[in-house]
Amino acid sequence: MRPLKSFKEYVEEGVVRKQSPDFSRARSLIKESEGSYNFLMDIIKTMRLTDKNANNIIKNSYDIIMELIRAKMLSSGYNSSGHGAHEAEVAYLREIGFKETEIEFANQLRYFRNGILYYGKSFDKDYAEKVLDFLNKVHSRLKNV
Repeated sequence: MRPLKSFKEYVEEGVVRKQSPDFSRARSLIKESEGSYNFLMDIIKTMRLTDKNANNIIKNSYDIIMELIRAKMLSSGYNSSGHGAHEAEVAYLREIGFKETEIEFANQLRYFRNGILYYGKSFDKDYAEKVLDFLNKVHSRLKNV
């Protein structure tokens, strides 16, 4: 896993474009992420977190976090797309005051989630618990647009 570039570098490369703030789309993403977050919490309450469902919990947690980051970006007049877009979105966490350890964890999560989707990697309950702890820690900070 390579280190993240600065957010400014993603802007300079054209992965991130400056645009007018899109508050309507940002609110829509927040609403969607809230539904996903509540659904995920219900699943965990009902089914409990296990090694068998760990990958699903990790993927869903990642999606919720990324939707909230995108909402923040859209509210600030940024939009990312193409190769490197997810890395740029994680790098945006620096712009909104997240600690470097949190950014590193988010980037690791991005990398591991890609491993699940594209390479058949499996993770256990212990890592999924760390991801859930991270999600719960950053959720309220990210949803305030």
